[in-house]
Amino acid sequence: MVDFEVVSLPESDHPEAGETAPDFTRPIVNEEYWEDASLSAVASEGPTLLVFHPMDGAFPTTYIWNEIDDRAFADDVQVVGVSVSSPYEHKALLDERADGARLFSDPAAEVAADYGIENPLDGMAGVIEHRPAVFLLDESRTVQYAWAAAEWPEFPEYDEIEAAIDQHV
Repeated sequence: MVDFEVVSLPESDHPEAGETAPDFTRPIVNEEYWEDASLSAVASEGPTLLVFHPMDGAFPTTYIWNEIDDRAFADDVQVVGVSVSSPYEHKALLDERADGARLFSDPAAEVAADYGIENPLDGMAGVIEHRPAVFLLDESRTVQYAWAAAEWPEFPEYDEIEAAIDQHV
């Protein structure tokens, strides 16, 4: 069993329900290839569950994507992840989990900063990743549901996400 300490994270200034989620352009990876895409172009295709997660391979990422897969959110909305991991790492993650999802690569964590959810890693100077966060967006990027971790590790309230999808889709 792995021992870890629960750590309180600084307050997040993330987008809230009713606000417009910041747009960005990054490489987006699917099961076959990757290409640069904007969030606005992706969201215009339909309701989008935007899932920020730590780097691929981290235990919280595995837990988050396993739960999303088990609940089959991708059957009802587009599911799009974002992390600091490279497109190569995302391709490996998609081979193992995140069924039906696409993953944005944000290696400099600039999108995390724009969303107010950056997480500087303790003891690693200059290493920043995304804290877990989930946003349900409509076609115009209006946030319908928002959640961001306040502690490390902390996981989304999946029943709340499911209720938000049922309400807004």
